[in-house]
Amino acid sequence: MRSLNVSPTRWVGLFALLCALLALITPAVSVKKENFKTCDQSGFCKRNRAYADTASTTSNFQSPYKLDSTSVKLEKGVLTATVLKSLSPSENVRLPLTVSFLESGVARVTMDEEKRQKGEIELRHGSKARKERYNEAEKWAIVGGTKVSTGAAVHEADDSATRVAYGPESKFEAVVTHSPFGLEFKRDGETQIKFNDRGFLNMEHWRPKVDKPKPAEGEENKEPAGEDESTWWEESFGGNTDSKPRGPESVALDISFPGYSHVFGAAEHTGPLSLKETRGGDGKYDDPYRLHNSDVFEYEMDSPMTLYGSIPFMQAQKKDSTVGVFWLSAAETWIDITKSSSSANPLSLGVGSQTTTTSHWISESGLLDVFVFLGPKPQDVIGAYGELTGYSQLPQQFAIAYHQCRWNYVTDEDVKDVDRKFDKHNIPYDVIWLDIEYTDEKKYFTWDPLTFPNPLDMQKQLDDHERKLVYIIDPHIKNTGNYPIIDEMKSKDLAVHNKDDSIYEGWCWPGSSHWVDAFNPKAKEWWKTLFKYASFKGTAKNSWLWNDMNEPSVFNGPETTMPKDNLHYGGWEHRDIHNVNGLTFVNATYDALLARDKEEERHNVRPFILTRSFYSGSQRMGAMWTGDNQAVWSHLEASIPMVLSMNIAGFPFAGADVGGFFGNPSSELLTRWYQVGTFYPFFRGHAHIDTRRREPYLLDDPYKKIITQALRLRYSLLPAWYTAFHEASTTGAPILRPNYYVHPGDEKGFAIDDQFYLGSTGLLAKPVTAEGATSTEVYFADDEKYYDYFDFWTYQGPGKHAVSAPLDTIPLFMQGGNIIPRRDRPRRSSGLMRYDPFTLVVAVGKDGDAQGTLYLDDGESFDFQQGAFIHRRFSFDGRAGSLASVDLADAGAASSKAAKEYLKSMENVRVERVVVVGAPASWEGKTEVDVSEEVGGKAKSEGVRKAALEWHAAEGGKAAWAVVRNPAVRIGAGWKLQF
Repeated sequence: MRSLNVSPTRWVGLFALLCALLALITPAVSVKKENFKTCDQSGFCKRNRAYADTASTTSNFQSPYKLDSTSVKLEKGVLTATVLKSLSPSENVRLPLTVSFLESGVARVTMDEEKRQKGEIELRHGSKARKERYNEAEKWAIVGGTKVSTGAAVHEADDSATRVAYGPESKFEAVVTHSPFGLEFKRDGETQIKFNDRGFLNMEHWRPKVDKPKPAEGEENKEPAGEDESTWWEESFGGNTDSKPRGPESVALDISFPGYSHVFGAAEHTGPLSLKETRGGDGKYDDPYRLHNSDVFEYEMDSPMTLYGSIPFMQAQKKDSTVGVFWLSAAETWIDITKSSSSANPLSLGVGSQTTTTSHWISESGLLDVFVFLGPKPQDVIGAYGELTGYSQLPQQFAIAYHQCRWNYVTDEDVKDVDRKFDKHNIPYDVIWLDIEYTDEKKYFTWDPLTFPNPLDMQKQLDDHERKLVYIIDPHIKNTGNYPIIDEMKSKDLAVHNKDDSIYEGWCWPGSSHWVDAFNPKAKEWWKTLFKYASFKGTAKNSWLWNDMNEPSVFNGPETTMPKDNLHYGGWEHRDIHNVNGLTFVNATYDALLARDKEEERHNVRPFILTRSFYSGSQRMGAMWTGDNQAVWSHLEASIPMVLSMNIAGFPFAGADVGGFFGNPSSELLTRWYQVGTFYPFFRGHAHIDTRRREPYLLDDPYKKIITQALRLRYSLLPAWYTAFHEASTTGAPILRPNYYVHPGDEKGFAIDDQFYLGSTGLLAKPVTAEGATSTEVYFADDEKYYDYFDFWTYQGPGKHAVSAPLDTIPLFMQGGNIIPRRDRPRRSSGLMRYDPFTLVVAVGKDGDAQGTLYLDDGESFDFQQGAFIHRRFSFDGRAGSLASVDLADAGAASSKAAKEYLKSMENVRVERVVVVGAPASWEGKTEVDVSEEVGGKAKSEGVRKAALEWHAAEGGKAAWAVVRNPAVRIGAGWKLQF
């Protein structure tokens, strides 16, 4: 991601850093795949794939897992039992099973291993690692929704199966099959999900290492009899050897979705939204999807390779039905996907063939811990997952505006110059960023005294126009003299340890480095002290954070990360917690930002953090981006399904580097990327240190003008964006919504991933991602009216429509039946729009009606939790000819002091214009509307007044439209316009 400027003290470190330098400053055609494992090079993945092959191809295969029928017990919504893994007729491994039925309708299946659970195993190499399977992933990922339902009840049981009714109105059923052990989840009597239906369940139990005699001369290359133990006890890759003190401990399970032909999720990857099959064949992948957070710069397109973050949450979709699973494991995980079709029964008229999708989940260590969601709607599944892992953060207003970044703005004067030039060219932006070069020799919590001698003056200039600064802090701390932070981290023993339980040393941007162990409560408390304004001098209240390299990235480590046998706080090996590592670091930073001074410690300001590495739950703390992409058209195209995948995975505050991080985009590519970026929830332009400067004002027209138009569109629609962020923060709903989410009954649209809806606004965008394109094709899934956002040209589905899309055009449509709030006055930053008036755009539906919502608060504090917000619903009734605003806030929400102060501050904020698209023909000739407004829920004493109405007739394919100018109604009050 960045260049190297270090003075290594050892030849090995110099060599490693030079290798990294050569890889980074000379961009390759694609990622160096040889630096990352395939499944065949990952022992536990290879073993479990082979196990699956045996189960699939052996005619008399019998799964060795059986449930002890005498052990089954259901008490207070929790079923417990013991699964027995048969090793021989006389020897079994005991695996405690728990199935919890939650009030939300979610079921949770957990399986442990009794010997490890009780610590009745021996560790090799004198290791100080924990003996248990890792059981603390939920400590970091789960924040709610786990209350069990006492209404779950066994309604049928015998020696072969136990059936439990649960969920809303007992419409769900779990069928626990005893021999072989399996689980089946039904909704309304129909099977939706099956566990171990294909017999791939495999929990590698603990066993002592038995040294086998050396092979006789001449038999060295002969395949050993029995299981392949070659990677049980240690494993080497890329010059590193993993010691594996606990031996083999992987867990695997097949999860089938009968009748479901599409599965989504398993973020983060570069392929299509609808996941591909992974067992080879035309158009399919040869390797499973991999979840193992890694620093993969210049990643390749259309690949199941791992990337920077992992969300092991998968949804399956068929007509009018969505179900899902969440595989709670923080260890390296691989997911195979296969599909099979069953022929129709010739006696079943009208019933075609049915596709079943089977996923095979394989994790290196930890418990088997799976949550099951039975829908039936996409939001039922995504919302329930959000209830468990936390809804997306409601960010500050500035955070959803435009961010300007590169590696690196080289001086504080450079930053101020860029800031001034945005103003000179009338281009809005809210945030400017600093990469690692601002530091003094890569020492975090310092400023370079030569290039950033006056950081406070720099931040003051930004603050004058309500702009912010974001600076980078990574988890590696430079190991050097005369640096109090590293001295304190060592003396307090707050760093990650190696397998010998001494402090771990690796190499990253500063050279020799140690890594903060954010699993350690004392390390988190220490981390808080470093961000205080009195400690990190030169930081101000308008500065925020970027946590990068937190996979963690280690230049000389295996697969550019930390050795798996390193030790973290509590004795857990790194293999156990790898994928959650980045989350813990961001969590520590979030708490630190709240504690910068007493005001922030009282939770008065919402932190902003960008993270590269993430896991389920990271959405609670901030934003993510898709990492080190390239300035090529294929990366622009891929960014849309990547961001959509994050949105349906519960982490909607997502984006990609606009323009591409590596390389120099053409003016056309950069322009089209800004048009796409206008619709990323996280919208940031970024570039590598070796690229040419590409701030929007540097381009010639028409490119500069077109990019400015795209940025102003984003700023105009900020009220709609903020309302969508609010909905995500309260229900878990995606901000960008793929076709299947909005139209779950439209099978033709399930795989569409190049267009999307913005929240509940009805705005449908189909950005152009092809070089030289002047037109595109948009798909309308329903028979509703769709209006071009800019000229009101009318379309009606269902089906595909060709639309003109020259370089200065973003194909953007308003679905009939929606009302869109916006602010139309151009400003330098979002903070300066705080008290601007609103425009409401009413897109009349085919039935003559429309609805929309608006959420507002102060855009920075937590006062909204005390009722300091405005939440309105706008309803257009075509028959009555009226547009009304009603309050969506709970009664009494505005009673707090903070609420009253906020509402008073917004008292003069008005609606200055209402645009009605698809206006009824009966309005022709009318010149006024009646306006009535409420105060305290009652009509104002002056009664009804008039506002001017302008009518515009339909023209060609364009809809008729009308404008109400200056109705002067308050945005926070109840009112009605009578046409």
